Order: sequence, then C-alpha cells, then structure tokens
Amino acid sequence: MTAIRVEGLRKRFGQVQALDGLTFTVQQGAVFGFLGPNGAGKTTTIRILTGLARPSGGRAWVLGMDVSTARREIARRIGYLPEEPVFYPWMTARELLDHVGRMFGLPGRERRARVNELLDQVGLSQVGGRRIGAFSRGMRQRLGIAQALINRPALLFLDEPMSALDPAGRREVLELLDRLRADCSILMSTHVLSDVERVCDTVGIIARGRMVIEAPREELLARYAAPAFEIEGEPGNEGALAAWAEGLRNARWAMHVAVVGTAVRVVASDVAAAKRELLPSAVAAGLTLARYEIARPSLEDVFLQLVGAGEVA
Repeated sequence: MTAIRVEGLRKRFGQVQALDGLTFTVQQGAVFGFLGPNGAGKTTTIRILTGLARPSGGRAWVLGMDVSTARREIARRIGYLPEEPVFYPWMTARELLDHVGRMFGLPGRERRARVNELLDQVGLSQVGGRRIGAFSRGMRQRLGIAQALINRPALLFLDEPMSALDPAGRREVLELLDRLRADCSILMSTHVLSDVERVCDTVGIIARGRMVIEAPREELLARYAAPAFEIEGEPGNEGALAAWAEGLRNARWAMHVAVVGTAVRVVASDVAAAKRELLPSAVAAGLTLARYEIARPSLEDVFLQLVGAGEVA
C-alpha cells in the first residue's frame, strides 16, 4: 500500500489555479521531499491531504483512504506540522502535549510517558513547564514537531519544519526524522534544499500547481545535475570576485552562477567550454585564487535547472 496517492488534483481559489492536475505517489517508509518555489501549491496540497481543504477536482488517497470520504479516520492516523504553528500562549509545553494526547484518546499513564519522551526528543525537556507565550519561534517549531508525533502517526506531514531553527536545531531535527523513517512515512515541504539532500530518499518538484518531476534523489542528481565548478578567491578580493561572477552570467555555457562569500559556484551547460574558459577568465580579471575544483552536483543545481532561477526568484 502507498502512503499517498494523488491523481489529477486541482484546486482553484477564485481566478487563481493553485493546483492544476497534480499527480504523484509517496511509498510507505519513504521520506519524500516536496519542493517548489513560493506559490507553487505545496501548502495547498498538504492542506487537502490532511483534510483541511477540499479539492476542486481530481482524487487523493492517504494510507489507502480517500481524502474526500475518510477525513476523520485519516486525521487519527497522521501527524501534521503547519508552516507557522499557533498554540495557546497561556499553556505550558507539557500542558499542550497532554491536551493533544487527550484528543487522540491516549490513557493517562501512556500519555504522560509520551509527553516526556517527546519533550526530550525535541530538546524541550528543560522548559516543559514554561508558558508557550514566552517561547522563541524556534522553540515553538520544536513543540509543533512534538505535537505532530503524539499519536505515533503512520504518516507525518511537515510544512517547512526547519524554517525557524538554528543550525544546531536543524541538525537535531534532521537526525530525529532519520530515526522516524523506520516507523512512519514522511512528506516534508521545504525551501532548504540541503536538508532534503541529507534526509529525503525521494523528491518531487512542483511548479505552478503541476509536478515537474518525481524521482529518487540520487536518480535526479545523476540525470539532471551537471557538474558544478567552484572557484574561491583570496579574502579581501570579494568586490572583484562579484564583478567577475556577474560577467560570467553572460557566458553562453553558464546555466547558473552564485556567489557565496569568497566563492563562486558555476553550473555549466557545456562542461568542456567551462573547462577551457573559466580559469583564463579569472586570470584575465586579475583574481588571486585560493581554490578551483569541479564539485559534485547538488539538489539545488537540479532544482534551478528544472524550475528556473527566474521563477524561484
């Protein structure tokens, strides 16, 4: 049985076609990275699959159940973290999780043990008695993940789960998701492509309400990602490096040029031409280079190639 099956899903808001024949499948046990630019339809899809919105057309099944007719049963078996979770500010974290556990019918002893377990898993055990109104956004995000797990869901929906976390918190949550894959399937919508590359085994890229491509992560990298050239300049030379990178964007073989600190990353449509012209161009610009290498392509390279830098921006 598949965890999620979507066929020709459509959703219209007035004159806006949010979903336009969306089709994809998530296998049981998969961690599915759901990617797309802002406005692509990711959150709308998740709201339909979790029973919070109704489609204008098409069909979808969650854990083998039709989302149009089995919303209550689906709700009992899934967990959901919205992009910006909202909680009662006067409750403590422990009270909130206990309340959610009661909603799922967990008996007292099991509920208390589950609350303690989850507070520890998301790094909030020391502040479980603090009112949520005093929490930072990152702490609320951790609490949102905990409440989504209270019922030991068979399927977990996460909408931008890393958006408010610092690097240490992101690492801890990714490690938690990696452990959870043994017990549940996960659909994770996110803009942080490095997180998808680290934890997701399957990727779906959506744009304008349609699925652009759906495939295992490594297959996407092998099929669509051209090698990337990374050139790093000496510190203090950032201005000249940025000016050189801007000129590279006009090269016929440069698909994507990005500047990160003192480094420039170039994805080339013609690798042979890039090998011939890249270094001579840097020398002609008077740059002093600290590093030059051909790097492994990333999921970001695939994403920009399939969706387009203009649409992402």
